[in-house]
Amino acid sequence: MPASPRLAAPTVPDPMDAPPVRWGVLGPGGIAETFAHAVREGTRSEVVAVGSRSAARAEDFARRFGVARAHGSYEALVADPGVEAVYVASPHSEHHAHALLALAAGKHVLVEKAFARSLAETDEVLDAARAGGLLAAEAMWSRYSPHYDVVRRTVEAGTLGDLVLVQADHGQRLWPDGPQRLWDPALAGGSLLDLGVYPIAFADHVLGGLDDVAARGTLSPEGVDVTVGVTARRGDTLARMTSTMAAATPCDALVVGSAARLELTDPGFFFDIASSVRLVAPDGTLLDTWEPDVTEHGFRFEVAEVARALAEGRTEVRSVPWEATRRVMAVMDEVRRQVGVVYPGE
Repeated sequence: MPASPRLAAPTVPDPMDAPPVRWGVLGPGGIAETFAHAVREGTRSEVVAVGSRSAARAEDFARRFGVARAHGSYEALVADPGVEAVYVASPHSEHHAHALLALAAGKHVLVEKAFARSLAETDEVLDAARAGGLLAAEAMWSRYSPHYDVVRRTVEAGTLGDLVLVQADHGQRLWPDGPQRLWDPALAGGSLLDLGVYPIAFADHVLGGLDDVAARGTLSPEGVDVTVGVTARRGDTLARMTSTMAAATPCDALVVGSAARLELTDPGFFFDIASSVRLVAPDGTLLDTWEPDVTEHGFRFEVAEVARALAEGRTEVRSVPWEATRRVMAVMDEVRRQVGVVYPGE
């Protein structure tokens, strides 16, 4: 009797086995705090400097996270000789300029998702990294994680049969009473770059690209996208992706094949390292479940992969190569074009 289908085991190395890197944090906001916790608790690396336009904010961040040097400007941060790599944690609208600033100073960069506002800005950053022989990577944390590795390897093993559908959604109630950056066009606000990038990147992770993109959405009075629905395909596989900042959705994902499907239904799948993966037969029978060993500080995996890439002399990380970042940005450009979102200066 043939063995029951199983999920592929993850192959992501222990982050504590990666060599140390001396990090500078550009922009001491909430996401930077998550990054600093992960560096300190889950890797051998260290945040040695932080930079902000506000010296007081930089000093407060440094005090809370045991960071040796606080700089009252981004220029001073990237000029710090003790910094090897810069984590760009500023709003989406500033990623392009701040990544270029760090690269011009000879620093490697890990840039928060979305990598930039557009593919054109993305290509400028990648061209600068290429010209300088420097590493540039997108901090789409979930693509570095063990549960995404389980998904990828299970799909590649053919366990699901012929892929039919990839479906993912991400919604949080963050508007109209949430942070300014989400409703402000000048800060590249909207659900797409902040939330929708996750389901789009998930579908890209599974399928290796998306074609025939079609999008519909609703806009805020300020002109940013509140809710977006996207369909695309890759060969004979359909992809459906949604995002909204007006309501909380299940934040789940499905990869459906002719022989089995993957269910990723834990709340907060896209931003929770404790998420599991379920392999389910067409009749609904649970065939296998993968549960993570690491249930906190999910950013540790991106920190460690950057460290390994630097130790090996590479300018790209394997989990999010430059072409993957470019593909996702190109899809989001097309979504914005169809929905009607234009940022100032474009």
